[in-house]
Amino acid sequence: MELCFSLSESTYYHTGIFVFRWMDHMLQNLIIDSDLYLLHVEEEKLLEVGPSNWQKVCFVPTKADANVVAFRKWLKKYAGCQIDWETTINGPLPPIPPREQLMDRYWSHVVNCSSCNRAYKGFNAFQISLQVFSVASVAIMAATNPGVISVAARNTLTVVAILCFVGSKWLSHFIYKNFHFHD
Repeated sequence: MELCFSLSESTYYHTGIFVFRWMDHMLQNLIIDSDLYLLHVEEEKLLEVGPSNWQKVCFVPTKADANVVAFRKWLKKYAGCQIDWETTINGPLPPIPPREQLMDRYWSHVVNCSSCNRAYKGFNAFQISLQVFSVASVAIMAATNPGVISVAARNTLTVVAILCFVGSKWLSHFIYKNFHFHD
């Protein structure tokens, strides 16, 4: 039995560990994003062979696909292989948008999800803080006379500035990959 209950709006307890809701959403988006592009490609292939020949482009060998096969058989028998949407599509489908546009997480999810939006803003604020601290450390070292700060303190400040800069760059990549676009 799987244990899952909400502790607050932003965290919940899931099978023995605390998980932030935005983390769960990012993991789910990995699956959704890959399926989204695949569905567009399959839609084009299906249009090429026609809806009655769907099995030529869709390989459905598992028991989990039984409902898809049953639905397609029902659709063929009762609806002429397609759903009547009260409109007709004349001509080809519009082109598949670029992957960056199709799988844009920010506009499709982050701006609408309070948990992910809060995490996004928090990570951005932390990234800016790291950049400011890195620049401030370098400015402090440049502005002070060599005799005022010991060599050990100067070296420590240099290492901290470098670590903050590298951390800021890594965080920038993390934010982009998890809140904007992940191919």
